[in-house]
Amino acid sequence: MNNQNKKHHYRNVFKSDHLGSADLEDLIEQGYKLAFTIKEVRQEIGAKVAGKKMDANIAYFIEPIKPLVLNATNSKQVKLFAGTPFVEDWKNIAVELYVDENVRAITGGTTQGVRIKPVQPNLGVVKKPIFTQSNFEKAKKANATKEQIETIYELPNDTWLTYEIYASTSTT
Repeated sequence: MNNQNKKHHYRNVFKSDHLGSADLEDLIEQGYKLAFTIKEVRQEIGAKVAGKKMDANIAYFIEPIKPLVLNATNSKQVKLFAGTPFVEDWKNIAVELYVDENVRAITGGTTQGVRIKPVQPNLGVVKKPIFTQSNFEKAKKANATKEQIETIYELPNDTWLTYEIYASTSTT
C-alpha cells in the first residue's frame, strides 16, 4: 500500500505506552479479534500514564500488545473473571476488549475508552484443577515434588503446607 494513502487516527499523535482506543481501532482495521490473555497485573505506584504520575493497576498481556491501565470499571470486570480482588492473582485471564464511545470523562462529557466485555472469551486456555486432599495419597505414592504437582494442578499455598504435613506424618 502506498504510504500516501494510509489514513492516520487523530489520537495516534498522542503516543502512549499504554493501550488506548486508537490502538484498538488500528487492530480492528488490521483484522485482529480483540481477545487477549492477561499474563499478569501489577499495581504500580507512581507509574507514568499519559504524561502524569499516578498509582495504577496495569495489565500485561501474553500477546504482543501494549499494557492496559485498568480503570475502576475494568478492574471490577477482571476481579469477577479471576474470582479474587487481589491483583497478584490476576494471571492467565482471557479478556475481550472493545471501544466504548460513551465513557464518562473527568471533564463531565463523554469520550472513547477501552473496556473489557463482561463475557469472557474462550481462548483455548484450560484451567488446571485445584490440588485437594483427595489427591494427597496419590501424590505421596508418586513421590511428587511441588513443581511436578503444579504442572497438573493449581496449588494454593495453604494446600501445599497441609500436604507437606500430611506427607511427613502419614503412613501408607
